[in-house]
Amino acid sequence: MARFHTPSPRRAAMWAAALAVLAGTWFGSVHLALERAREEAAIDAQTRALGVSSELARQQAVGAVLSSDPQVIAAQTLPLQAADQALSQRLEALNAEIGASVLYVMDAAGKTTSASNWREPTSFVGRSYDYRAYFQQAMAGGEGREYALGSVSRLPGLYLSRRIDGVGQPLGVVVVKLDFNEFETTWRASARPSYVAATDGTVTVTSDPALRFLPEPPETRWTIRQPVPRSDWHLVMTLPTAPVYGQGVAAVVIVGLVLAGAALVLANHTRRQAEAARYRTRLEQDVATRTAALSQEIRDREVAEAQLAEMQGTLVQANKLAALGQISAGVAHEVNQPLATIRLLAEYGQEMLPKGDQSDVVKENLAQIVRMSERIQTITSDLRGFARKARGDLGPVSLAGAWRASLRLAASRGASDRIRIIADPIPEDLRVRAETVRLEQVLVNLIQNAREALTETPDPCITLTHRIEGGHLILRLSDNGPGLPPEVANAPFTPFQTTKPQGLGLGLVICETIMRDFGGALQVEPAAVGTTFRLDLTLWSDA
Repeated sequence: MARFHTPSPRRAAMWAAALAVLAGTWFGSVHLALERAREEAAIDAQTRALGVSSELARQQAVGAVLSSDPQVIAAQTLPLQAADQALSQRLEALNAEIGASVLYVMDAAGKTTSASNWREPTSFVGRSYDYRAYFQQAMAGGEGREYALGSVSRLPGLYLSRRIDGVGQPLGVVVVKLDFNEFETTWRASARPSYVAATDGTVTVTSDPALRFLPEPPETRWTIRQPVPRSDWHLVMTLPTAPVYGQGVAAVVIVGLVLAGAALVLANHTRRQAEAARYRTRLEQDVATRTAALSQEIRDREVAEAQLAEMQGTLVQANKLAALGQISAGVAHEVNQPLATIRLLAEYGQEMLPKGDQSDVVKENLAQIVRMSERIQTITSDLRGFARKARGDLGPVSLAGAWRASLRLAASRGASDRIRIIADPIPEDLRVRAETVRLEQVLVNLIQNAREALTETPDPCITLTHRIEGGHLILRLSDNGPGLPPEVANAPFTPFQTTKPQGLGLGLVICETIMRDFGGALQVEPAAVGTTFRLDLTLWSDA
């Protein structure tokens, strides 16, 4: 008759305790690994969302610039085949620079008149898209957006539309179609699948093409949701489960080995003390191995954090480059506008001269040519100032001399003599670390802005004060004008932001860049009356 040994209560309690420890180790390790994975994935999701947002902002700026472009407006106002083809050629060249899928222009009826793909068999020219939501939205509200398949290319993309406004009526719509192939390719190669969903929950940009245009899957504990800035989209990232469960298994194995070793030590303790010592040594080695592994994990975490800091720095640089891309697009637009107008007016003048007495019209055309030429000179001058890279050859610059030269330069630009200039006496031997021409450029720009703001102010006055703080010189240039509008005061150094009818919105951006090249800073300080700019400069030391 077989015998069955019933385990003692003490042994049963030990087994129960061991199982409890293993279960706790499993759940605790999985929880910690999941939290760590979520933290890292949240940073990655934020980086991807910012990348999508930056691309949207860049392409929206292109549509906004084109919708007010004189050549675009002229092609819709006086529809001629030559004008439409010239505009198609320009859109083709512009699209090669900005990297959109297609740029095209439609008339008020929804028919495409010009397109960047005019040379291709799948050209949009002559096709009607009045049924598209982005066209209807732009005609009704000024701008529109639709993510859809192309009716010709059958490729998905985001259509950004902007209405072309004429005198009293809309003339048509400018459309920028962009794809996200680079984003999707990068996401597809990552261990964290991602997709972007619209407000209605429809999947648009995705690393898994099978999900496109379908309702987004329900969220789980393995997903991260991140809003896409400056849009109504959100990005969803899925965490990989294998590494999380793998860490749980590894932790259970290690703890199980530790418990098994302890059990062996306890079981053999009564038999041989020497064997107990060897088991203790083995346990200590296991602990040392785990400690080394934990130390390596800590070092890996520090490396990951350093890489994160580098990625964030790279993202900041990418945003700066996106802003520079917007500036370049705007400058190209501004330069092409005067050149196109000069050519058009010259051709009109040639046609009109033989037909009789058209001297008044010809004179007006020539006057416009002069004004356009002056505008080209102003634009290219500001662009050179913005694009100039600091060469590092900074030296001692006399602040008093730079101030006197700036006053003369500002006066030569048509300033009013009724404006009083009040300045603290500046010692002739006071030197700052800068470049003479670019420091004068900053002062002239700020003085000119102040003068233009004081045109309607009784008893207008500009004040300059200075003081020395340690190794720095603090200048404050103030006026008693109406002050900056709230939209400018909140972000004074944003490109293309201006209250001047003929302004480009680059002056303060250029000044702020020059000051940073000097190792200083330019800020707008709160003021009860008017506007106050603070300039921080480093004093020159001969030591």
